Amino acid sequence: MKTRQVIVRELPKGALTQDHFELQDTELPAPKDGELQVRTILMSIDAANRAWMQGATYREPILAGDAMHTYALAEVTDSRSDRFAAGDIVAVETVWADHAVVPARGAVKLPKVDTLSHLMSVFGIAGKTAFHGLMSVGRPLPGETVVVSAAAGSVGVYVGQIAKAIGCRVVGIAGGTEKGKWVVDELGFDACVDYRDPAWHKALKAACPDGIDVYFDNVGGATLETVLFRMNERGRVVCCGAVSQYDASSPSGPRNLPGMVVVKRLRMEGFIVMDYAHEDATALRALQNWVKSGAIKVPEDIVDGLENAPAALIGLLAGENRGKRMVRVGPDN
Repeated sequence: MKTRQVIVRELPKGALTQDHFELQDTELPAPKDGELQVRTILMSIDAANRAWMQGATYREPILAGDAMHTYALAEVTDSRSDRFAAGDIVAVETVWADHAVVPARGAVKLPKVDTLSHLMSVFGIAGKTAFHGLMSVGRPLPGETVVVSAAAGSVGVYVGQIAKAIGCRVVGIAGGTEKGKWVVDELGFDACVDYRDPAWHKALKAACPDGIDVYFDNVGGATLETVLFRMNERGRVVCCGAVSQYDASSPSGPRNLPGMVVVKRLRMEGFIVMDYAHEDATALRALQNWVKSGAIKVPEDIVDGLENAPAALIGLLAGENRGKRMVRVGPDN
């Protein structure tokens, strides 16, 4: 059968543009033993998509001519595995495409829920990343000050709300006063500072009069450098991403490392959400309870159409999303 897929036509050397992608028609092979043919419903759009174009990370790099990799929720249309049947809804590693053939061993059958997209956002990779990074790496205590960058992004919105739910003071960092007002008024953050303001370091100091105990870093670069000055002794820095660097032709890191880490006795630790897969059940129970009680709201940013996936990624890198960004490729039956 024929299907559409989006390939990376050319690897970017600077900022990502739509010219780096191409929508193609391709022939989909029949699934072999141990494989599934799936119909894509929702695709996750993540800053990591851009990082995969820069070379090997925690997974293989994306090369020119490859279909863009993604995490998706999909419907099984043909199964060559006794673990799955046609009609099952699964989470899979796949590519930007209407249909794909994937290994059954990597698929996870999903439960029936009222809102399928929640399995991509709060109960999926975004919510789990926030929970595991904050709770297992940051280890905040009630009364401590937690700061999160990309506060209006897919992970940041949950980091802040989880920290509030356990009794912390929460300060976001976001681009623009409108976003800052949104995370405070709608999501309950105590404050939010605009990193585009030339004097934002003063606003950060004013918002954190007792210093910063936990910093959840999604952006790296100059923002991380600024926050390190405000960290308390024995503070914890959770390194989740570096979106400010992915589109830069000459990435730069904080200039106050390792000095600040030594002087303030900080702990900086990076993580990948899969590191804590053995604790996913705990994360899911907590997130479900917080959503049910209203302690966590679930903002989602859904773009329609496979052909719009490149623009969705470019927009995410520019910070235009609020909450988890995903692309709806097909209907949820």
